[in-house]
Amino acid sequence: MTTQSVEMFFDPTCPWAWMTSRWLLNAAEVRDLDVTFSIMSLSALNEGRDLDPGYREAMDAAWGPARVALAITQQGSQEDVAAYYTAFGTHHHVGGHGDLRAAAEAGLAATSLDAELITAYEDTSLDDELRRRQQAVIDLVGDEVGTPVISFGTGRAYFGPVISPAPKGEEAGALLDGLAALASVDGFFEIKRTRTVGPIFD
Repeated sequence: MTTQSVEMFFDPTCPWAWMTSRWLLNAAEVRDLDVTFSIMSLSALNEGRDLDPGYREAMDAAWGPARVALAITQQGSQEDVAAYYTAFGTHHHVGGHGDLRAAAEAGLAATSLDAELITAYEDTSLDDELRRRQQAVIDLVGDEVGTPVISFGTGRAYFGPVISPAPKGEEAGALLDGLAALASVDGFFEIKRTRTVGPIFD
């Protein structure tokens, strides 16, 4: 059986991206699937936009965790990126801890890299690279969407899926199969329905 590759672009602070990432990892338990986690930045995406004050504050705060993820991407391995994301999300999304720097520290501690890399949290010199990576995602999927974004290696990417809770077992595999089939159709763009629940972390 041929291994299927999926690249997921994530901002660490997005709870919906977290749910999608857990689904992909669950799907990898029942399918021959290679998942790559790549950083994107909601802060860069929303730069200069007129936002609600609360969301603007969240976007300003989201730079730090993304910077650390970028530094890990540059200095570590894909395993380190995945470990950071899992530990960050477990602390922040599942654990409900609002201190993003503490979540980034917990994430970094789960990697093979030195704890001093946390200095990336305030390193604004990384922001241009985050902007470049965000633009690369926009070039794939457009600028009308946020995170998560997934690509099945077809040269196209899609926003979503937005799911809650993350499917497990064969249900996770079936969702992967269906989305892979949709992604194989050149003219496919969008399916959607109104969300009726928030992120369910189970």
